[in-house]
Amino acid sequence: MQNIVVIPGDGIGPEVTEEAVKVLQELGIGLEFTFMEDINGGRFLESGVAMTDDELERIRAAGTVLFGAVGDPRVTSTEYARGVLLRMRTELDLFVNYRPAVLLDERLSPLRTESKRAIDCAVVRENTEGLYSGIGGTLRAGTTDEVAIDQDVSTYLGVSRVIEYAYSIARRSVCMVDKSNAVRSGGRLWQRCWREARERHPDLDSSHLYVDAAAMRLVTDAPSFDVIVTNNSYGDILSDLTAELAGGLGTAASANINPVTGAGLYEPVHGSAPDIVGKGLANPAGAVLSAALMLRDRGFTAEADALRDAVRATLAARRCTPDLGGTLTTREAGAAIRAAVS
Repeated sequence: MQNIVVIPGDGIGPEVTEEAVKVLQELGIGLEFTFMEDINGGRFLESGVAMTDDELERIRAAGTVLFGAVGDPRVTSTEYARGVLLRMRTELDLFVNYRPAVLLDERLSPLRTESKRAIDCAVVRENTEGLYSGIGGTLRAGTTDEVAIDQDVSTYLGVSRVIEYAYSIARRSVCMVDKSNAVRSGGRLWQRCWREARERHPDLDSSHLYVDAAAMRLVTDAPSFDVIVTNNSYGDILSDLTAELAGGLGTAASANINPVTGAGLYEPVHGSAPDIVGKGLANPAGAVLSAALMLRDRGFTAEADALRDAVRATLAARRCTPDLGGTLTTREAGAAIRAAVS
């Protein structure tokens, strides 16, 4: 029996995670769930603790986390989010952030092109280095002479392994995205690692784009992409763009994984959305599709496909929440997905 740690988190996180767990239970494949409901912004406000060492060790032992959302508008410190998501990513060495962007229904995309090809790509983002490493500081804070420095960190290990992962999952092509014409030191390292990977995978098409050019091409020709691999900050931005092009953040799923150890953190990327908490408007599709990614990585391929097909079927029938053109509440949308699975 596989143990899944469930962290509902903040805002609409508990609402969408509840529906994802119900769908997983409907499959009857023997998953066991351990709920960690104390990891949230409320506890952080009371105690200053984002995640305890004991909680982290329990997560490490399980190796699999289904996450809801992080973000409480009452929390102004960045230490909370860093102490939850970034801590798990770094201490579990979840060096791959995998963000598929698949157009589930053509009415959802804001793109209007003559192309009949569907958007079906993925952004592979380096997840433990880059600008999010937390290295830097401030001098003379709060004065007119304030100086703020954030260091962009790239290592050969970090860059080479995430590029190799991108090639390992590609079907047609890999596009490496950087800004090596302006960010020279890190750019040279990314270029070197990309050239080495390209030589190891001559069967796949390889290309390179600067990040600004990549953003423009995604808008004009998103179906041409297969796998995009890039650093932490560029990947953060481009994966939100691909999600919007494929129908919006409500259906966007993500996997933070270590392909070597098998550890994984799976979460919808829509955030905590505090303005709609408790209103029944939260879209559970992203959470269910994140659960599908989790099933795929745990060897339940048929079940993962069943979840994706169920979400697609409910969207086609407009059995979904208002953000996707339906009229259902969060719980009704979750029930519709469960019915489509069974």
